[in-house]
Amino acid sequence: MQAHSPAGDIELLYSDHADWLRDWLRRRTRCTQRAADLTHDTFCRLLERPAQPMPSAPRGFLATVARRLLIDDIRRREIERAVRDACALCEATHDGVTPERIVEAVQLLDAVMRLLDALPEQARKAFLLRRIEGLEQKEIARRLDISLSTVKRHIALAYAHCYALAERG
Repeated sequence: MQAHSPAGDIELLYSDHADWLRDWLRRRTRCTQRAADLTHDTFCRLLERPAQPMPSAPRGFLATVARRLLIDDIRRREIERAVRDACALCEATHDGVTPERIVEAVQLLDAVMRLLDALPEQARKAFLLRRIEGLEQKEIARRLDISLSTVKRHIALAYAHCYALAERG
């Protein structure tokens, strides 16, 4: 890795690799607009992070950041689709509340509680502070008196458990 000035590094990465990244994302998303949005988001993410040295393999680095954003985008779209489906189901039944829906909700809440109970205490706290209270990772680190990298690791662990639960049904 080489010496850097943060804004200059990002500008250089953008000028040298933005078109490549957009094409790379277009092949994965099959959507020109979505690829352009994710390319933009990738460079915004880089501008938001603390200054770091230039990567020795910029395309691999950009692909990693973009891949993570793409995964987040897919997850967000799945959640939006689930909410739309739930709203459509509620509209299909006049009052939206049926005994079956109550049982499903209780089962889902029970599964979520078991998942949260299975997490280490700090990971559970970090995840709840992020998802329920909407705190930034820096604030979570300050509140729990742990490093930012530990907060990120805890939240990633919690998400991995969530997705494992979702995969099981």
